[in-house]
Amino acid sequence: MTASASRLRADIDFDRPGKQRGFLNLSHSVHRSAYGLIRIPIACIANGSGPTVLLTAGNHGDEYEGQLAVLKFLDAVEPDQIAGRLIVIPSLNYPAAMAGTRTSPLDDGNLNRAFPGARDGTPTQMIAHYVERELLPMVQIGLDMHSGGSSLEYVPASLSRWPDDPRQREQLLALHRIFGAEVALIAETAQDDRTLSAAGLRSGGLHFACEIGGGGTVTARSLAVAERGLRNFLAHVGVLAGVTPAAVAPARQMVIGGPDYYVYAPSRGLFEPAFMLGDIVKAGQTAGFIHFRDEPDRPPRRLEFRRDGKVVCRRVPAPVEPGDCICQLASDRPGSG
Repeated sequence: MTASASRLRADIDFDRPGKQRGFLNLSHSVHRSAYGLIRIPIACIANGSGPTVLLTAGNHGDEYEGQLAVLKFLDAVEPDQIAGRLIVIPSLNYPAAMAGTRTSPLDDGNLNRAFPGARDGTPTQMIAHYVERELLPMVQIGLDMHSGGSSLEYVPASLSRWPDDPRQREQLLALHRIFGAEVALIAETAQDDRTLSAAGLRSGGLHFACEIGGGGTVTARSLAVAERGLRNFLAHVGVLAGVTPAAVAPARQMVIGGPDYYVYAPSRGLFEPAFMLGDIVKAGQTAGFIHFRDEPDRPPRRLEFRRDGKVVCRRVPAPVEPGDCICQLASDRPGSG
């Protein structure tokens, strides 16, 4: 075994035609199970020639729209509908998914801040290492499905980083158009390099993501957007054979910039919002108030927006602590029309 080889082992053969379901097996020795395994469900559907596509959800365990959309698609798809190879992991951070938490209960690891991972690291780091070193070199394009999780709710949004390659930029813009979300969030400025999207670009392929819904639940509307976007994406890249992408309205191309795009809680209390998800707001406009239950004689603290923009995500729980994100804005991408 080389120093870079992952400690995770798949019990499926990625080169075998047909539809396989199995597990990624990660040794995890604990008090109650000395030779235990973490078994992460994985599937591979291969048929003939075509691209290799990685489809993931549950990167954060409390984000349910993507996990449901992926599970439903995996149940329905048959090998004769595939042209190439589709690798599917419905709950990538499986320990977090089983706990219904953003981070893993085993190591408090945030998988989408763990790449490139570590062969001999914590369970979360080892999952990231396997994806970056073993899976992504096989893949030409990936889709990672997210939502706002338990603490946030998003407008339906597709999401991508902005690669240096002009050809890849055009391909990503085409994916945003076909995915069919309300907004297309394009990260043109420097972003965190510890995410799966960053790992996908490091591998030389394309990588695409979405943020749909959240709030620790699933709505019929958000799931419908996720399912349609998933099928349109797979049809557009050519791995879902014989399917014409569903017609969609043009997404509003937007960017998220620096710290002034966010509103954070400066103190502990109950937050009263003065906006709704999707609102267009102005700099200086009231964002809401923090009320102090333990200091009834203290007046509420007013918060304001620091720039113009569209509210693309908002905090769901009313209780806040210093540093909690209240909302995130986006602004129209210059030149997007």
